[in-house]
Amino acid sequence: MKVLDTIHKRKSATITTILMLLLLLCIFFFGLKYMDPPIESGIAVNFGTSAIGSGNIQPTEPVKTEVNPKVVEEVVEEVEEDTSADETLAEDVVTQESEESIKIKKEQAAVIKAAEAARKAKAEADRKKKEQEEKKRKLDELMGGLNNSDGNTSGGEGDDAVGGDKGSEDGDPNAGGYYGNGGSGGNGDYQLGSRKPLNKPKPKYECNEEGLVIVAIEVDRSGKVIKATAGVKGSTNTAQCLLSQAKIAALKTTWQADSKAGSKQIGIIKYRFLLSN
Repeated sequence: MKVLDTIHKRKSATITTILMLLLLLCIFFFGLKYMDPPIESGIAVNFGTSAIGSGNIQPTEPVKTEVNPKVVEEVVEEVEEDTSADETLAEDVVTQESEESIKIKKEQAAVIKAAEAARKAKAEADRKKKEQEEKKRKLDELMGGLNNSDGNTSGGEGDDAVGGDKGSEDGDPNAGGYYGNGGSGGNGDYQLGSRKPLNKPKPKYECNEEGLVIVAIEVDRSGKVIKATAGVKGSTNTAQCLLSQAKIAALKTTWQADSKAGSKQIGIIKYRFLLSN
């Protein structure tokens, strides 16, 4: 098998051979040059075994180094002086920063403490005020509104737990009832402030008893009797047959509506039971 069997292969082989010869000639004539021995670079340093020394004779063996006390002392003193100055400056800076930080923190803590104390005081005052308003509201609802009374006499009379002289200013000191606007007989039997009864059913008479039965009532804003207690103070007969019928009649009674009245306005109804001859 022939290698250079075509004209192209023969041309390629010829060109390759010529290029290789030229490359060898360039390397031979223009290649890298070097010094033998090579040129030294840098600064030459004298042979020695310590950082200090004196004299003109170069020893060939290690020499004991002498220490100059004065030089050492001066170096130490200089270093100590510089160090103490730096430490003093650092301490001054740290101390100043610490004092400033402590002062700022104390001021901030005082402001926060004062604000918290003011907030607690306001909250306590609001709580007490709300409690007083709630107590007054409940008492007003129970009594249908209270009128403040100032006087110079101690003591009082009434069937409540609150101090005072219960009754009406135009009432009778010897009367047994505490409710109503005063007066005697007639329309005075139905007493609920300025509100008038719209429906007045009569109680049934089912027993051989007679006398006055007073019924304490609680009326809502719409005029409905929501509670009735028969036989309260001032009644002259508390026989059960009279009390039960008086209570039934009181619960069926209706009154004028009043949106401004308390949710439970208190009044009385008087029923007179008489035996016929």
